[in-house]
Amino acid sequence: MDDRYDFVLVGAGSAGCVLANRLSENPKVRVLLCEAGPPDRARQIHIPAALTTLFRSDVDWAYFTEPQEQLADRRVFWPRGKTLGGSSSINAMVWARGMRADYDEWAALAGPDWAYDAVLPYFRRAEDTRGRRSAHTGRGGPITVSGQRSPRSLTEAYLAAAEQAGLSRNVVPNADDQDGVMPTMVTQRRGRRWSAADGYLRPARRRDNLAVLCGATVSRVVIEHARAVGVEYLTDGHRTVVRAEREVILAGGAINSPQLLMLSGIGPVAQLRGHGLPLVYDAADVGRNLRDHVVAGFIVDAPGGGTLDEAGSIRQLAAYLLLRRGMLTSNVMEACGFIRSRPSLAAPDLELLFAPAGMVGEGLRPPRPHAVTLGAILLRPRSTGCITLRSANHADPPIIDPGYLRDPDGADYAALAEGLRMCMRIAEQPALAGLLGDIVQPTGDDGPDPVDSAIRHYAQTLYHPVGTCRMGSDADSVVDPHLRVRGVQALRVVDASVMPQIIRGHTHAPTVMLAERAADLLRREHRLGV
Repeated sequence: MDDRYDFVLVGAGSAGCVLANRLSENPKVRVLLCEAGPPDRARQIHIPAALTTLFRSDVDWAYFTEPQEQLADRRVFWPRGKTLGGSSSINAMVWARGMRADYDEWAALAGPDWAYDAVLPYFRRAEDTRGRRSAHTGRGGPITVSGQRSPRSLTEAYLAAAEQAGLSRNVVPNADDQDGVMPTMVTQRRGRRWSAADGYLRPARRRDNLAVLCGATVSRVVIEHARAVGVEYLTDGHRTVVRAEREVILAGGAINSPQLLMLSGIGPVAQLRGHGLPLVYDAADVGRNLRDHVVAGFIVDAPGGGTLDEAGSIRQLAAYLLLRRGMLTSNVMEACGFIRSRPSLAAPDLELLFAPAGMVGEGLRPPRPHAVTLGAILLRPRSTGCITLRSANHADPPIIDPGYLRDPDGADYAALAEGLRMCMRIAEQPALAGLLGDIVQPTGDDGPDPVDSAIRHYAQTLYHPVGTCRMGSDADSVVDPHLRVRGVQALRVVDASVMPQIIRGHTHAPTVMLAERAADLLRREHRLGV
């Protein structure tokens, strides 16, 4: 294996796979992609409904937060992908870009090149949208985006009930206007998960100028004279240093990228010195600005059937293997919707979800049989948290404190509670009469108010941490609008950690968009015409 490349990429997730493909399109450019986890060969990765079986497996970093005061001092489980494709190989496959207002806010924070109209071509470049499309969705791109292959009948009943509760069903997914409910669009091809590794990395691995190294945990960026010149990584206990002639690019996500910057001497000076790390650049905002989507919901009995209870049966396995149809094609979150907690809001601040399965125990326990989940997601949290080092040892997971519902005026709690009240209204509509029964989680033992109990005792992450290496036009931002790390040359971050504000959607799609745009920036700056 060579010890010198033009570009060294750290992390083979949504962004890393895109960059590996786009940069290696030029046959003269040598690219190394380092991934800490194993290849994406596990069968469960590719079977959509098996996603929770991947939690706490060898393809999951399996993080836990610090105790969250507003959530009854619980530690919240944060699964993150640790394999080719990263979290796109273990997520719920929802392709929801966010809204015009999100990217126009990015433009205000990080320059006009991040406005909605400027980033729209990069979404379209990435997408191969099947089924119902808007004028703005893409065709022919690496990521297949399709409708549900075999949705449950209960999902249609939920959508009808939501309409009866006053919500629109006349919504085209990923169009400009997202107010209302819809079946979720998913990253699947013929009922099989279609990850960033499937769409971007696998076709590129045929190229001689791209090397992909699995089981390689990067422990630090090698910096000489304020310039990133390579990385140090470990494989099977052996340390190796590989050089980057042009740039090192971190694509480890909102937890691992700030941790690696700090381990490399880039971060808050007091924290680095407290762990005995040499200071390269005092970047106070590394690890700060952490935002995440918190979700709370109700588990409701479904005596009328129509759930995913039989997904593991031989009959359903045969339907999947032979026809790529049936329950195993479900992404579990089969319907979603965007609503406003207050009519005066300029854009939705809540997302609704429906799963024809009783999802309990943060996905770490088997679903409750004969039950469904109705949930609400806080899309625009005011509360922020941080990632800090636990120690100077790269093998120690960082300290994760998302600060859920910690805003001083209680607006986050109030909005999430309003979303749960909408869930209850939907469950009471005629379209679900006879299909749903009683709420079985939370129980009366959790407290007298089911809305409060659902939040305090059962709220969890929707797996969308962002912002810990935020980009901006201001001098305090971690990366500039071209995603270059301030204070160090030849070092860039390209992943969800650079998002200056969380989006009203799911983070896989915007992360792919970020990487597509970063690839263009790199090609222009390094004159890499293909």
